[in-house]
Amino acid sequence: MNRRLVTILLAAFVVAALCSVLVYRLVGMRIAAVKPQPSTRVVAAATDIKIGTVLSAPDLTTVQIMGTVPKTAILDAKNAIGRGVTSSLYAGEPILEDRLAPVGSGGGLAATIKDGMRAIAVRVDQVVGVAGFVTPGMHVDVLISGVPPTNGGGGGGGNNNTQVRTVLQNIEVLSAGTDIQKDAEGKPLQVQVVNLLVTPEQAQVMALASNETRIQLVLRNPLDTKVASVQGTAMTNLFLDQNAPASKPKLTGRVAPAKPKPETFTVTVINGSTKTESQFAAPGGKQ
Repeated sequence: MNRRLVTILLAAFVVAALCSVLVYRLVGMRIAAVKPQPSTRVVAAATDIKIGTVLSAPDLTTVQIMGTVPKTAILDAKNAIGRGVTSSLYAGEPILEDRLAPVGSGGGLAATIKDGMRAIAVRVDQVVGVAGFVTPGMHVDVLISGVPPTNGGGGGGGNNNTQVRTVLQNIEVLSAGTDIQKDAEGKPLQVQVVNLLVTPEQAQVMALASNETRIQLVLRNPLDTKVASVQGTAMTNLFLDQNAPASKPKLTGRVAPAKPKPETFTVTVINGSTKTESQFAAPGGKQ
């Protein structure tokens, strides 16, 4: 074999070996520089859990989380057992403290009531309940309609004096009927009672309105949290012709005829360079 060819092959092998060693060391340094991320095992839902459910051991499992763990994550299942769920959980989802009711508060609707708030039941029908589309978690406005009381303490004027007012806005729906969930197909339920989340002051307004007036719920977009300035309206306003042109004022009483102007004639007198004119009433006229 040609000695020159052998020398070239040996040199190529040496260069390849040096490159391999260099690459190996660089990759090793990069791997050593990367610190392994710590993992933490947290409590999670073993199955889909509905709102209001009181957690038990079969409802819970654990999952491994890489990196930073949420501050409100539950690490020990003992801290979750016996507590009510305030919002629905799904299988494999880590359970956080703010998704559970406080210890000792139990489950059901009462566990979903926030501190300082109250739940008040409003009797509705298919129309008042927005045709059954009022479901837990949605927001509504509360309208009342009725005849305002007079100074004597009772309503007056009959249905012609009926008025409607918006008394509450952006009120959260806690439950619909006796269930705080949707039906098996995820559709809203036809219910007769809707529970609303209100403040103690708003609860007094609702209690008075439910006894003296008719209540109507108006569905709103949950992302729309603005409180609008709404003026009430009355039954008589519905029959006003908004597009009617302004009527001209009409005169009443007897209109006196205009007086005719008296007929006159002019007489011109020329006296030398002097010229004078005089007007006289026509015969039969009055000057």
